[in-house]
Amino acid sequence: MNKHTLTRLTIRNAEFYAYHGVKSEEQALGGKYQIDADLFYDDRQAVVSDTVQDAVNYEEVMFCIDEIMNGDRFNLVETLGYDILTALMERFTMLQKVTVRIRKLYVPIRHIVDYIEVEQTLSRDGV
Repeated sequence: MNKHTLTRLTIRNAEFYAYHGVKSEEQALGGKYQIDADLFYDDRQAVVSDTVQDAVNYEEVMFCIDEIMNGDRFNLVETLGYDILTALMERFTMLQKVTVRIRKLYVPIRHIVDYIEVEQTLSRDGV
């Protein structure tokens, strides 16, 4: 068998201020978000070469997430998450699987909650 393992590169609690949400206040005033990303890929080439060109560059991942967070506005965090997932998979072709968690902090509802969170995973065929 020709099996290999996947490495998980994790970005945790990346913070953004963005203008997503259903309510007009959220769209006008914005809100604070935290994002986690688990990026799975075969890192054998990166380990051998020890160069960032053969790895998933987490700084570029952050730029990609930032483009989505500060680009089009979305009503739903589910739509926002899906756009982040698809952008990451398109831009970083070595990724085999991505899981993204988006936490919307200080949610303007009539209940006390720390945050609302959505978690989504996207993988290439066969993974």
